[in-house]
Amino acid sequence: MKAIPPLTALRCFEAVARLGGVTHAARELHVTHSAVSQQIKVLEDTMGVALFVREARGLRLTEEGRLYALDIRIALRDITQATRRAQARPQESELVIATLPSFAQHWLVPRLASFREAHPYYRVRLLTSLQIEDFRQGGCDVGIRMGQGHWPELAQQKLFDDEMIVVAAPHFALAPNGRLPVSAEDIVGCPLISSPDTQWAEWCQAARVAVPAAGSVVLSANDSNIVISTVLLGQGIALERRSLVAHAMARGELVQISEVCVPYPYPYWLVWQQRETLNARQAHFTQWIGGQVDAYLRSGHSSAVSVHAV
Repeated sequence: MKAIPPLTALRCFEAVARLGGVTHAARELHVTHSAVSQQIKVLEDTMGVALFVREARGLRLTEEGRLYALDIRIALRDITQATRRAQARPQESELVIATLPSFAQHWLVPRLASFREAHPYYRVRLLTSLQIEDFRQGGCDVGIRMGQGHWPELAQQKLFDDEMIVVAAPHFALAPNGRLPVSAEDIVGCPLISSPDTQWAEWCQAARVAVPAAGSVVLSANDSNIVISTVLLGQGIALERRSLVAHAMARGELVQISEVCVPYPYPYWLVWQQRETLNARQAHFTQWIGGQVDAYLRSGHSSAVSVHAV
């Protein structure tokens, strides 16, 4: 069996085949015209196969060369993706956490300093996305998700349930009285900031008022970070998860303007790739976040009950 051709030669060959000429390939690869030509010759000599026909206008792929170029293009793409996955995998000194942007910003990040104090040898990297991270790629240690659980091939630990409350900025006020809305009727008549999570129908049923008109929603966003930022600017009120607004309320930046609240249907879960034992990073984070959840629930920020069970 002949040796695998040099990677440099394969890259030059793929570029020439794709771009249709040595000059274009040399420009893309940032090498000289002669360097690319030399690598093509090395590849053909190594393989013992003519990949190009030399013509007056330049090189033309043979049929063998055309088919080989298709396979090599796929192989180089696979090598690139494998390299990126390897580079993204957590190192021994790095803890990688995948979660939603809103939960990271408003619940997790304000508490992470205590984790770094307890485990200063770890460098924390957050992967935030509205999409669900695929743990099979090995790119993260743990994830924090919302849902009903039962994700295949993942170990799962329920963190806590959440609830939806109505919040506004203290400076949000409407004419003519210049005061924050007080009654449920006043609230549904205000400019509303909404997200796909918003459950105004359930809240209105609990508050025994009519569902707000469609025109009441002045802004809708698919990210709670945008919703909360808009409310902080005093542009409207929102029905949001308590976990996301608790810190802002503690700082006096937001106020809860109604005692009526409704359960949020999707609990938070800590998840990780199913295996017999946790690695040290996972074990340390699991223990830490369990303590943080208990402290959060004891503080009165949430009426939910924490469940620590895999």
